[in-house]
Amino acid sequence: MKPDDPRVQKNIAELALSLAKTEDPKLVADFLKELLTPSEIADIAARWALVKELKAKKTHRKIAKDLGVSLCKITRGSRELRKPDSAFQKLLTTLSQTP
Repeated sequence: MKPDDPRVQKNIAELALSLAKTEDPKLVADFLKELLTPSEIADIAARWALVKELKAKKTHRKIAKDLGVSLCKITRGSRELRKPDSAFQKLLTTLSQTP
């Protein structure tokens, strides 16, 4: 599918709903490991790590060096964090509230 295919949004919405209803983190992790390739998993993990590092006020260059990600990805993450209704911020908040 191409990014502008209407089925993309439909399937992402279904996936998001299923994950939101799941209260079992192990099930979600297992699902992601089955759905994604090892490279995709590593890429997503690095992107989430960079968001947490940005939130911790680390410099872009330090994050790039530590995680091996491009400054372009870091800049994108930084821009998303600054948005007033940032989904990154909301998920970081839920993470900090997890016991």
